Amino acid sequence: MATNLQIDDKLITRAAKLGHHRTKKAAVTEALTEYIHHLEQEKILSLFGSVEYDPGYNSKKQRVRA
Repeated sequence: MATNLQIDDKLITRAAKLGHHRTKKAAVTEALTEYIHHLEQEKILSLFGSVEYDPGYNSKKQRVRA
């Protein structure tokens, strides 16, 4: 799918150079991928402290070798 975007050429060139990308497309793709990962991590972090654990669960019991 072709998409035309008005992005600052200096910004893309700098990102491509810093990321050692051969093309502007590769730089933009990498940037979007990293952005998505960042947002997914924030979503996971929002769960911190909201998970309730079973007080009777014994994690060390799971480690016993047969």
